[in-house]
Amino acid sequence: MEVRAIYVMWLREVKRFTRSRSRIVGSLTQPLLFLVALGYGLGPIFRRAGQGDYFAFIVPGVISMSILFVSLFNGMQIIWDRQFGFLKETLVAPVSRLAIMGGRALGGATVAMMQGTLVLGITMLAGFRPVSLTGMVLGLLVMFLTALLFSGLGLVVASRLRDMQGFQLLINFLGMPVFFLSGALFPIAQGSKGLGFIARFDPLSYGVDALRIFLLGHGVFGLALDFTVLGGVTVAIFMLGAHFFSRMEI
Repeated sequence: MEVRAIYVMWLREVKRFTRSRSRIVGSLTQPLLFLVALGYGLGPIFRRAGQGDYFAFIVPGVISMSILFVSLFNGMQIIWDRQFGFLKETLVAPVSRLAIMGGRALGGATVAMMQGTLVLGITMLAGFRPVSLTGMVLGLLVMFLTALLFSGLGLVVASRLRDMQGFQLLINFLGMPVFFLSGALFPIAQGSKGLGFIARFDPLSYGVDALRIFLLGHGVFGLALDFTVLGGVTVAIFMLGAHFFSRMEI
């Protein structure tokens, strides 16, 4: 019963995304804007500074940005379902609320990874080349783990709110600093010490770093630390989410 509930929640989230072409196109606009405006706009400056190809450098960061916001905004479905009564039907089902959260988080993570894969495909059409096919495949694992972490976080936030506008404001307030302080757009090792210190407390930093290692062949923290932080924070988020979902009022 638990496994079936997780599967149903996962399938519902995936179908909801794939049926909305406008949502797919709309969610591609921001990452493509960053790639064009920054990748090509600042590329010559980055190259003259002896840092190499800036377009290639920000590809992992822009992919992570796409995954971050699609994952976080997945939590909006909780508020939407609560307003229209579907959440009540789900929560009274004879399955644990952890299974309900797990299914929704997996669905949101799958959708976010699909979005990140689309962005990766577009960058490859624009000329980006990963260091190896194996690295690209392993990068998909990092993308899914990052998506799972922030999908869970979005659900945790949504479980404590009832107002959709308030959720959007809070997610933007949370998501933008997480993205900009993650080293997605600047090299942590060569940036200011203050930003580098803050980046170490940002879980997205480790997702960007692991993706950069697999796609570009170099990083800052190392894969062992990257996966330890991503895995540990994801487990903590799910434990917190299980607590909040168990106390959620219909």
